[in-house]
Amino acid sequence: MRIAVPNKGRLHDPTLELLDRAGIGVENGADRQLYADTVDPDITVLYARAADIPEYVADGAADVGITGYDQVRESAVDDVAELLDLDFGKCRLVLAAPEDGDITEPGDLDGKTVATEFPTVTRDYFDGKGVDPEIVEVTGATELTPHVEMADAIVDITSTGTTLRVNRLAIVDEVLASSVRLFAREDVRDDPKVQQVETALRSVLDAAGKRYVMLNAPEDRLDDVKDVLPGLGGPTVLDVDEPGMVAVHAVVAERDVFEAVNDLKGVGASGILVTEIERLVE
Repeated sequence: MRIAVPNKGRLHDPTLELLDRAGIGVENGADRQLYADTVDPDITVLYARAADIPEYVADGAADVGITGYDQVRESAVDDVAELLDLDFGKCRLVLAAPEDGDITEPGDLDGKTVATEFPTVTRDYFDGKGVDPEIVEVTGATELTPHVEMADAIVDITSTGTTLRVNRLAIVDEVLASSVRLFAREDVRDDPKVQQVETALRSVLDAAGKRYVMLNAPEDRLDDVKDVLPGLGGPTVLDVDEPGMVAVHAVVAERDVFEAVNDLKGVGASGILVTEIERLVE
């Protein structure tokens, strides 16, 4: 099975790190290499431009792909299905215009010009608004086009809005919210190997922000301990050699650990151990 991943840019390293944490780490992945093996002999990584990955998947060059939702929407390919939001690479595609101009809503652009690197998404957006501007495709420095009279407004990617503000552009509307997604061709989405990859990646996401708590507690205070540690469907309780004592294991949200540890000590818990969780399969 081939997984298409970004070959460079801001999504490259986080994608490879996620695969590694999911147990699908890349081996012998030298720079400028098109393919790389993984620790799973049945899975190969295919490096491609983030914008090309949806097409690679749709055409069968790869079975699954990892890239931004904005790239999937822009490609407008058929027969691909989103499997999982990987919760990184978050950004917004926004409509922006000169902050001192007269463009304050999408309707103001009817018959005017909008520059963008995302013509398909932009056209879909304006069609949904019933507005008909001229869409000019550019390949870079989109934010400069209103200042050189190439366009009245732009549709561009932003994470913090800093670049827009530096170029004296104000956001008029949000066109699309994006993050990195795992997607597959429709004809392989139910393949066992594809499902294994989805499960592996989901297990990493599910473990994020959680900690594993282990402790010993008096058996007669077990109900109090359970009130502190509800866990996933309740904590796991194990017998120990010490009479009148039990071992309790539970998964706790990281933000709750500080308070939980203090509450546990208050109900007689001892030997409290808190560890990180690499993967969590529910």
